[in-house]
Amino acid sequence: MSYSHHPSSYLDPSGFLFYKDGILYRQVNKLYKEDFDLLINTGLYNHLLQQDLIVLHEEVPSNLTGLDEHYKTLQPELLPFISYPCEWSFDMLKDAALTTLQLAEEGIEKGMLLKDASAYNIQLHKGKMKLIDSLSFESYDETKPWIAYKQFCEHFLAPLASMHYLQKPLSQLLLAFPEGIPLPIAGKLLPQRTKFNLNIYLHIHLHAKISQGSYIKQKEPKPFSKARLKNILRSLRETIERFKLNTQSGIWSDYYDEAAQREHYLVNKKKIIEEWVSLLPIQKAIDLGANEGAFSELLWSKDILTISADFDHYSINNLYKKIKAHGLINVHPVVLDLSHPTPAYGVNYIERDSFINRSKTDLVMALALIHHLAIGKNIPFENIAQLFKSLGRYLIVEFIPKEDEKIRLMLRNRKGIFDWYTEECFLKTFAAHYKIIHQKKIENSGRTLFLMQLHEA
Repeated sequence: MSYSHHPSSYLDPSGFLFYKDGILYRQVNKLYKEDFDLLINTGLYNHLLQQDLIVLHEEVPSNLTGLDEHYKTLQPELLPFISYPCEWSFDMLKDAALTTLQLAEEGIEKGMLLKDASAYNIQLHKGKMKLIDSLSFESYDETKPWIAYKQFCEHFLAPLASMHYLQKPLSQLLLAFPEGIPLPIAGKLLPQRTKFNLNIYLHIHLHAKISQGSYIKQKEPKPFSKARLKNILRSLRETIERFKLNTQSGIWSDYYDEAAQREHYLVNKKKIIEEWVSLLPIQKAIDLGANEGAFSELLWSKDILTISADFDHYSINNLYKKIKAHGLINVHPVVLDLSHPTPAYGVNYIERDSFINRSKTDLVMALALIHHLAIGKNIPFENIAQLFKSLGRYLIVEFIPKEDEKIRLMLRNRKGIFDWYTEECFLKTFAAHYKIIHQKKIENSGRTLFLMQLHEA
């Protein structure tokens, strides 16, 4: 039977993801039969489902791969967008960590152990961090230690501790270390005083020594009782719950306050965008340079799945807090520098897909952004057009002329360059890729909004 392996699903002998006829399935192998039956028969899966901690899967009564090792075929709920830990804000990673610990705690009560604590197994879906891998549990054996302990510390504890103690948004370290920050490196990043914090010492500093073989192990390990595991999980939870990245205004957080001083600017801008969005057949959109989501809300309030991307960590973290506070289910915040979008990485550069390939949408919204890319990052209009083109069919874009106060400030010490930054040049470049459906000046601002559509191939 014709099927294709999902490129990121090859490590676990328990089963794998695959595509058949364009539909994503998960095969459960015979090797995992007893553990899978335990997951279902103990009620753990249904319990996690009720707690909104795991994505839904449905059993398909067919061997779609034709492989001898087949035991079950599952069709998991399809997630409309996948993000990676290097694209998460501090509180997103923190909630993913706490979700992982809760999964482990719930498993213990049903006689099962969380065998996989990879951050990639957790996704933000419908406003909540959830487990996406149904094969992550195995029957509890108190003669064995928690196999996922080191992985949890590297994927979650180490980056969170680094951000907490250094008070810097360091999620990009998870692109440099896609399998988590190695504990010896984490130990070097952390201040010396953390060695006097019992939990940090045990879970990072001492753990690093043991993992490097520089610590003399006991010849006969003690039984790993449920009580002992619960103590470790409680210690990790208490530690992570205390972690904070101090509340800070984002780089552009005063943008809306300043913009509001322009007479009717924001009101008129929103009115135009709302009118245009209502004309388009949109199910999924991306707001580039979303800040804290003031304009993304025009999309998600219409039940449009919205990816809200901004390079400012604090703005995205504030947006995530808003999502939690208001129970928003169709917006996905992403920390992203458009001049360095997340590349494809992993085995053969296909294990983890690039941000651009993961972010195909109906509409791209780029408001008060062009000048930051063109002038702030020295990116030519053609490159910007190609970026937008790769993300969606429709485009709502704002052009801000050189005469604007914000751009005059940007150009204050950069004389004699950016002669090409004109509306005429902008339109000529974008006309090679798009046709203009509407354009409208935003009253009392000198700025112009354009609604564009890609030329038919």
